[in-house]
Amino acid sequence: MIDWLLYNPQKPLLFTRPAFWIYFMLVFAVFSLIYKNTFWRNTWLFVVSMFFYYKSSGLFFSLIIASLIVNFLIGNRIFKSQKPWQKKSWVAVSVVYNLGWLVYFKYTYFFSGLMNQWLGTHFEVHDWLLSGINSMWGSHFDAAMIILPVGISFYTFQIISYIIDLYRREVEPIKNILDFGFYITFFPQLVAGPIVRASSFVPQMYQAFRLHKDEAAQGLFLILNGLVKKIVIADYISINFVDRVFDNPMSYSGFENLMAVYGYSIQIYCDFSGYTDIAIGLALWMGFRLHINFNSPYIATNITEFWHRWHISLSTWLKDYLYIPLGGNRKGKIRTYINLFLTMLIGGLWHGANLRFIIWGGLHGLYLAAHKLWLTFIPEQNSKLRVLRIFITFNLVTITWMAFRARSMESVRQMFSQIFNNFKGAFAWEIITAYRLVFILILTAFLIHWLPVKWKDWYRGKFVLMPLYLKIVLTLITVFVVTQFTTAGLQPFIYFQF
Repeated sequence: MIDWLLYNPQKPLLFTRPAFWIYFMLVFAVFSLIYKNTFWRNTWLFVVSMFFYYKSSGLFFSLIIASLIVNFLIGNRIFKSQKPWQKKSWVAVSVVYNLGWLVYFKYTYFFSGLMNQWLGTHFEVHDWLLSGINSMWGSHFDAAMIILPVGISFYTFQIISYIIDLYRREVEPIKNILDFGFYITFFPQLVAGPIVRASSFVPQMYQAFRLHKDEAAQGLFLILNGLVKKIVIADYISINFVDRVFDNPMSYSGFENLMAVYGYSIQIYCDFSGYTDIAIGLALWMGFRLHINFNSPYIATNITEFWHRWHISLSTWLKDYLYIPLGGNRKGKIRTYINLFLTMLIGGLWHGANLRFIIWGGLHGLYLAAHKLWLTFIPEQNSKLRVLRIFITFNLVTITWMAFRARSMESVRQMFSQIFNNFKGAFAWEIITAYRLVFILILTAFLIHWLPVKWKDWYRGKFVLMPLYLKIVLTLITVFVVTQFTTAGLQPFIYFQF
C-alpha cells in the first residue's frame, strides 16, 4: 500500500491504467459525501489533484506548488494595483517567471545546441537546478540531464491566461490559494488539457453541485468513447504499424509509408481527443463543465476552420494572448499574414524544442496566411466544392503531420523518397491483408469521424436515453473490448510529452 502512494516513474496514473480508475472511485466516494459543501469539495479535489500530479511527476510536485504560491500573490497584486505601470510590471514578472521555468525545462537543450552549432562552442547541459538542490541539501538526485515535467506547457499557459485576464479586468481574483490551486491543478485536465479559462471555470467552483442523469450518461459516453479512441484505435495502430514505419521508413515501401502518414493522422486525433473526452466526462461527473477541445477537425473545408476545430483551447489561447496582441488583422494585410505566421511558428515551438515542430508550425502559419490571401480573390461560397475543399485541407494537414511525428527531417525526406521512388503499389493488397486489423481500424475511425454531425448526435442521444441496464451492458462490453486491446501494450498519451 505504501509503495503505491510513492512516485514510480514506471507506473504513472494514466487514464488507461486500472490503477487510475481505482483511484478515481476512491476520490469520487469521498466526493459524494462532501459535494454539497463547496469549500470542502474544492479543497478535496485540490488535494487529490496534487497527489495525481505527484504520481505523474514525482519531484516536480514542488515546482507546481511554488508556481501556485508565486502566481496567486502576483495575481492579487495586479488586481490591487492602481497605476497601469504597476499592473504591467507585475504581469511582466509573472510571464517571465512562468516562461522562465518553461524555457529552462523545455528549451535549454535546443538553445544550447544552436549556440554550439553557430558559435562553435561545446557547452554541455546538465540540470543546474538539481545540482543546486544537491549542494544545498546534501541530496544525490541525478542531475546529468534535464527532465521535462509532465504538463508544464499546459498549466503554464493556464496560469498566464489567468494573470492576463486579471490585468484586463475580465475576471476577479480567486478568493484563496486553495481555490487557485484547484483551478490550476484540477486533475482530469491537468497534464494534457484542455487549457481552461478562469472566466468559464472559476464561477463553477462557487456554484452548488448540479448534475442531471442525462449529463451523467453523457459523461459515461465520453469516457467510454475516449477509451476506445485511445486504446482500441490509437495505441493499436501505433504499436503495430505507424511507429514501425516512422522509426525506419527505408525498410518499408512507399505505399506503407503513405499509409503510415494517414494512420498517424487518425492516431494523433484519437489519442489527443480521446484524452480530452475522458477529461471532460470525468469533470462532468463532478459537476464541472469543460468546453470541447475537438470538433471533428478533419471535416474542415479550409485550414482556418481546421484550427477552429482542432485543439480549440490552444488555438483560442494563441489567438487571444499572442495573435491579437501582435496586432491581429488590425494593421493591414501584410501584418496580418506576418502575425498569423509568427503565431503558428510559436505554437509549433510550444509543442517541442525541435526544428521539426518549428517547421510544422511555420507551415500551418503559411497555410493560414495563404488562405486569408485566397479569400481576398475568391470567396468560398460554392457548396458544390465542399468535398474537394475537405479533401485538400485534410491532405495538407496530414502531410504536415510528417514533420510533427518523424524522428528528424531526414526521416521525412526518406519517407517522401520512398513514396515517390519506391511506392510498390502492386503489393498494396498484400500489405493491406498482412495488416488487415490495422487498416480496418484506420478506415473505421475515419468513417466515423466523417459521419454527419446529426448522425453522431443521434447515436449519442440513444445511449443517453437508453435504460440503465443497457448502459451497464454496453459499458461492460466496451471495457471487455478495451481490455483485449491492451495486450498490444499501453502507450502514454502523445501530448504528455508537451
